[in-house]
Amino acid sequence: MGKTVSYTANGATADAYLAEAPPGGAVTRGVIVLQEWWGLNDHIKDVADRFAKAGFTALAPDLYHGKVTQSPDEAGKLLMALNIGQAEKDLRGAVGHLRGLTGKPVGVVGFCMGGALSLFAACANGHDIGACVIYYGGHPKVDFDFDGLTAPVLGHWAEHDDFANPNAAKIEAALKQRGKSCEFQRYPGTKHAFFNDQRPEVYAPKAAQQSWERTLAFFDAHL
Repeated sequence: MGKTVSYTANGATADAYLAEAPPGGAVTRGVIVLQEWWGLNDHIKDVADRFAKAGFTALAPDLYHGKVTQSPDEAGKLLMALNIGQAEKDLRGAVGHLRGLTGKPVGVVGFCMGGALSLFAACANGHDIGACVIYYGGHPKVDFDFDGLTAPVLGHWAEHDDFANPNAAKIEAALKQRGKSCEFQRYPGTKHAFFNDQRPEVYAPKAAQQSWERTLAFFDAHL
C-alpha cells in the first residue's frame, strides 16, 4: 500500500518507503520505521503498512541506499560499514520530511540495528521526536547523546539475546540516571528478532502481538 519517495537530507536526497494512513480520519500522526541489519526489506515495509492501517503515516528511510540482503554475513558487513555520520543526516532529513507531512513531532521505532538508531535519532533530534520505541536494539558504532533526549522511551527486549541484551542494561541505567522517561519490557522465552514474522526460526507470535499493542498504545499516549 506504500510507495517509494525521495526527501532532502543535508542538501542531498535519500529514498524511503512511505505508507500513508487511509484518508478521512483524524489528523495523521507520523512514525519513522527503522530497518534491521538486512536493509529496507519487505518485512520493514510491511511494518510501515501496519502502522498506516493503524492510522499513522509511516516513513521507512533506506539507510543502506538500495542494498538489501538475506545473508547474515553480508548483513553484518553492511551494519559495520554503515557511516553513522551519514545515517544521522539521513535520519534528520527523514524526521524533517515526516514532520512536514504531519505538522507535529513524530515517533520513531526501530528493530535490531534500527532499534539503536531509533534511540540515536531521538537523542539527536530533541523535540522533533515525540516518542521513541526500541526493539532489541544494538549497533557497536552508535553512541547516544542521552542529555539531548526529550522523548519518552519504550524498549522491547528478548529473554535470550546475547547481541542486544548487554545494551539494554546500559541504556536503561543511563536513562534512569538522567531522570529520562523509560519503560523496558522483556518477553520470556523469546530470542532476538522475535517480532519478525518472516523469520519463523525466531518469530514469537504472542510476544510480537503484545509488543505491537504496547507500541501502539505508547504512540497513542505521546503523539
